[in-house]
Amino acid sequence: MTLLDPLDGDPDGALAAVPVARRAPARGLLRFCYGPMDCGKSTLALQINHNHARQGRRGLLLVRHDRSGEPRISSRIGIARQAVEVDADTDLRRLVVGRWAAGDHLDYLIVDEAQFLSPAQVEQLAELADEVRVDVYCFGIATDFRSRLFPGARRLFELADELQPVQVEVLCWCGAPGRFNARVADGEVLREGDTVVVADTVAEVVEKETSSPGPPEAATVRYQVLCRRHFRLGDLGPTAARHGQLRLT
Repeated sequence: MTLLDPLDGDPDGALAAVPVARRAPARGLLRFCYGPMDCGKSTLALQINHNHARQGRRGLLLVRHDRSGEPRISSRIGIARQAVEVDADTDLRRLVVGRWAAGDHLDYLIVDEAQFLSPAQVEQLAELADEVRVDVYCFGIATDFRSRLFPGARRLFELADELQPVQVEVLCWCGAPGRFNARVADGEVLREGDTVVVADTVAEVVEKETSSPGPPEAATVRYQVLCRRHFRLGDLGPTAARHGQLRLT
């Protein structure tokens, strides 16, 4: 085993303590699998982890703001695995260095809800792929409820070696392909608000401010996948159309 030269591709020496096998690949790959809500990103993340682990590879599961509110990767079909929660100030390079120092060799990273990473954290993942030669699999949504790219997703589009839309297409209520994650409260599509509001396609109750005295009122907040036209119009369709429909492509 050799140590990374801190002057060779790692100018601040953050990865200098990480050993690299002499016969390891020239570098790892940074991949970004993306799609709207309900398309199976977390399920795919767990499946890839399962496949690699069966081959004796050792990985680390990371997540930022899972819908469950817990440090885990959870799929809507009911499977879940514990994960390490990434905070806003987490240095992912230091996290991996700490695992190596504890004797935990890592071959790959699985990062779910990667759209919530900061651009700097995405750059750290690219550095890990290049210098530590781990494979990095990121999964997330490309755009927020306003149809604008998340900063983390934008940096992944710029840096990733491979970009892969998840091949389970979600349909709008009208039957057209759905790409837009509309945030819905009290039956209306919201156009303003915090970028990060963790909810599901199933309704959740959150507090909303009111102009009248007294405690805040309860608002039902959920997400619904829409096509571009109905996202623009704020048209949620018939009352029964409360969730995106799935189609294999």
